[in-house]
Amino acid sequence: MNRVVHFEIHAKDMDNLQKFYQEVFGWEVKDMGEQMGNYRMVTTGKDEPGAMMTGINGGMVPRKGEAPKGGEPVNAFVCTISVANIDETLAKIEKGGGTFATDKMEIPGDMGTLAYRKDPEGNLFGIIQPIEK
Repeated sequence: MNRVVHFEIHAKDMDNLQKFYQEVFGWEVKDMGEQMGNYRMVTTGKDEPGAMMTGINGGMVPRKGEAPKGGEPVNAFVCTISVANIDETLAKIEKGGGTFATDKMEIPGDMGTLAYRKDPEGNLFGIIQPIEK
């Protein structure tokens, strides 16, 4: 099957963005050093057998151009992160320097509650609180 198996987050301030994702989502981030182009491996968690949604791991790379200014149309894949409590996560995002993108919305078909935010570098991401089945 042709599944997405890796993601990358682009950042000018790698340390600040690493701190944001560690504090908001509890992700592990490992700096691979200058020999690897300052690439940072991101581990989002362990797969949970039988879970409705499982995740992928990825990386963080130095941004090669300017950060988004805001208001541009989406021009990349947008990753959505499964969370246990969307309201608590939204508060952590705001406290960590993330910004508003959309209101919370219920996803039809008993999928859950979804919202979009931007990290401190302007990268768009989604968060979803799945409905427990």
